[in-house]
Amino acid sequence: MARCTAPVRGHIRGGGADCPACSGQYSRWGGGYSSFSQPSYSTPSYSPPSYSSSSSSGGGRSSGRSSRTSKPRWARASSTVWYTPAEVQELEPVRATVEKQASLDLRDIFLCHAWDDRQGAAKDLYELLKAQGVKVWFSEEDIRLGVPFLREIDRGLAKSRIGIVLVTPNFLKRIRGESIADKELSVLLQQGQIVPIMHGTDFDALREVSPMLASRNGLSTAEDSMADVATKLADLVAL
Repeated sequence: MARCTAPVRGHIRGGGADCPACSGQYSRWGGGYSSFSQPSYSTPSYSPPSYSSSSSSGGGRSSGRSSRTSKPRWARASSTVWYTPAEVQELEPVRATVEKQASLDLRDIFLCHAWDDRQGAAKDLYELLKAQGVKVWFSEEDIRLGVPFLREIDRGLAKSRIGIVLVTPNFLKRIRGESIADKELSVLLQQGQIVPIMHGTDFDALREVSPMLASRNGLSTAEDSMADVATKLADLVAL
């Protein structure tokens, strides 16, 4: 009788196919047993998620256009501009105010600016907004000769959904004194519906004369063209 070779040589091939005693059993079960290999485990590599650096307070700005990866929920389908997460976060409450006032017959934006910019940067921004269908209250267009200036400004503030402040070197000089721009700014800050637009200056310079306005993270032509700023504002007030 054939003897099992396992005690002496072991079964060289799986299931005893080479053993004279066990080979019959191997063939009888249709090919023996499948070999079992210890599973191989590899430690998964972990890379921390990458976040764009931005600040939502203190007038902090993003690190540049590379971090502009967000589209707010209110962006128009035709809009081609991108936003930083900080911009979206700061503009969201302003947008909520616009939506609450949707049924009211109001101007979209009150444009607060320095008198010295009325024929320069302020007019450029006004024209860009107007070209996108935004209804803007702009002193150069809305205050007629012979009409009380401050009273018309009051009406403009009362009949606008939000206010934007064009912060330029001229504006910084004006609000250091008791100018009309300073009075407009005071009202807009109280309402909480305000977006600063930095042009030719920065938040550090603004913080020296108006910490409250500088605490709001607005838009800047140092990071966007004036046309892109206008597009973001048009997105913000589109209904």
